[in-house]
Amino acid sequence: MYQSIIFEKTEGIAWIKLNRPAKLNAFTLEMQKEIHSALIKCKNDDEVRAIIITGEGRGFCSGQDLSSFGKSVNLGNYLREYYNPMIEEMASLEKPIIAAINGVAAGAGLSLALACDFRIICEDATLVNAFIHIGLVPDAGNMYYLPRLVGYAKALELAVLGEKITAHEALKSGLATKVVARDHWEEEVLQFANRLANLPTRAIGLIKKYMRESFESDLQTMLEYEARAQAEAGETDDHKEGVMAFLEKRSPKFSGK
Repeated sequence: MYQSIIFEKTEGIAWIKLNRPAKLNAFTLEMQKEIHSALIKCKNDDEVRAIIITGEGRGFCSGQDLSSFGKSVNLGNYLREYYNPMIEEMASLEKPIIAAINGVAAGAGLSLALACDFRIICEDATLVNAFIHIGLVPDAGNMYYLPRLVGYAKALELAVLGEKITAHEALKSGLATKVVARDHWEEEVLQFANRLANLPTRAIGLIKKYMRESFESDLQTMLEYEARAQAEAGETDDHKEGVMAFLEKRSPKFSGK
């Protein structure tokens, strides 16, 4: 079905694997459409409770494949039509998304990782906000997510200087959730994804939704949003299971409902 990605689903976890390893999984129009399609599939599948985005081969994603552009492409329109819907789908998807950064994440590849909820990075992987090196500005949500993760000053430094960031530097700055040794890469990524997949999925979706709102809201508005979210969460099967497990002194078994 897909030509430039691999889509797999196992035990509540969906894998979206960028599959252009000879090009370090650089974006093409086809890949953007296929990622967007796979995200919609995850949204509509109740069995999917966590999503992993990663790359095949030695790279996560090296950014846009510039050779795929024609001479007269309007970059703004291209973003509006292909990148932006993909990033917006990730933001609205009420399930946790993990970027499993197995190698270089550069340019729009870094933007893709920033748009995920968690970033697990291999110890020898690197990140680079490479747009400046070709006279462009960060896009695909990069200038939205980066300052929220690391603060304005650091985000400006990374965007303007375009220097490589090591895995451990990414962890220290708040860009990475966890650094994993190459020898234990797949095992630890899957372990982290399984942990998320076994949590109350609808509560995670509500947390994602309203934490995003917090940056443009005052305290009173957020207090109301929290009340709304708690009312909704309080009606879920997972809340009832959590309470019963607490009273019965056992570990809860959440269903995602």
